[in-house]
Amino acid sequence: MQVYNTLTKRKEEFLPPGSPVRMFVCGPTVYDYIHIGNARTYVAFDMIAKYLTSRGYDVDYIQNITDIEDKIIARAAEHNTDSFSYSQEYENRFLEDVEALGIGPSIEYKRATHHIPQVIAQVQTLVDKGHAYLIEGDGWYFDLATFPEYGKLSGRTAMMADDAVSRIDENDKKRNRGDFCLWKLSKPGEPSWESELGKGRPGWHIEDTAITQEYFGPQYDLHGGGIDLMFPHHEAEIAQQESASGKKPFVKYWMHAGFLTISGSRMGKSKGNFTTAREALKQYSAEVLRFYFLSSHYRSPLDYSDASLTASGAAVQRIGEFRQRIDRFEDEMPSESNPAIDSMIRNAQSAFIEAMDDDFNVPSALASLFDLIKELNPLIMSRTMDQDSARQVIAWLDEINSILGIVPQKMDALPTAVQKLVEQRERARSSKDFPSADKLRDEILAQGFQIDDTTYGPLVKQKQP
Repeated sequence: MQVYNTLTKRKEEFLPPGSPVRMFVCGPTVYDYIHIGNARTYVAFDMIAKYLTSRGYDVDYIQNITDIEDKIIARAAEHNTDSFSYSQEYENRFLEDVEALGIGPSIEYKRATHHIPQVIAQVQTLVDKGHAYLIEGDGWYFDLATFPEYGKLSGRTAMMADDAVSRIDENDKKRNRGDFCLWKLSKPGEPSWESELGKGRPGWHIEDTAITQEYFGPQYDLHGGGIDLMFPHHEAEIAQQESASGKKPFVKYWMHAGFLTISGSRMGKSKGNFTTAREALKQYSAEVLRFYFLSSHYRSPLDYSDASLTASGAAVQRIGEFRQRIDRFEDEMPSESNPAIDSMIRNAQSAFIEAMDDDFNVPSALASLFDLIKELNPLIMSRTMDQDSARQVIAWLDEINSILGIVPQKMDALPTAVQKLVEQRERARSSKDFPSADKLRDEILAQGFQIDDTTYGPLVKQKQP
């Protein structure tokens, strides 16, 4: 199995040093609903964890939940409530959304506020080793001059800190432009904890390394997150942990999911150009959203559009109809095994695994599934597919679904008359008889159904009133 390691900038053989595979992914700051860009990242790493499990690895998967942070404090004040109640409310909504998206359930979520002693201990270690300094009235800062390797993950440096795409601490008394706060001294009315460092709360970067140090030790196997977190957040994590422990590398494999874009522009709450996962789930099923998120390689940017989601809906419908077709006609299939069909299935399964083993290349893996569907559909309809092959395919679809979560378990069957019209139209389109195809579309519309043509075939659904 090969994975692309952001740290080394190349694909590498996946060779975790032991079992279980210790995997950490940056979780949400719970001050609002997650948007679909966040959801894309969480679905990608859910897929990765589930695929590793399917390949026989025992995976210990942790995500942090940032439940103390400037944005949470500000939002809580706007709503005239305390930050703990406010963050708990949005943590609950986050957990509802990821469950609705089929993420988990094997992820362990760790709140920042439940690890304050670990944060304080790690900051104190950095102070004792000369990596941190105090700005009176503000907090304890990491001194980047003490860590010359800063930037080895992203290829950026502390001098570029002013154009970072994720949060950075500003103070004109910092020793270096990219220095970041480890422990923020409390201001009146803010949540805080007593410590020898002064009454305060964690900086944003320190919670992740304090949590992973507690559960994984100073070094572990796989760290994931969105590409926007690579600099400065993940650079800060490396600087903190390697400075505190003296051990390198902090993480063996770094993996980053690409941006979700809208018309080519990165989606983000700060830009105001986002759709929440909860809103998207009102329009589309979890299977359709997961297919859409996974239809592009996890490292590639993915543009959000109605056309892409319509195509994903058609793909999911095609998979669901394929499974329904097998279930419907299995009793009419011959019982004698067919070696040729068995070979088709085994070739598709091998192609799927080969693609997934190549840095989790889901689009190529899905191509092997759709090629098989195309080969088997005529055999199912002619009742020449055998029962043993049918059972193999159903078992494989279940396995795929346990990894990707894209196979609908329930579907509304189209009326037989409409299904026949759709099949006739597809035959007309295949033979380039477009006048007949247009006439058949009109007949389908007259039956109360609309049809959208996509790269995965037609998406047929009941017309909305």
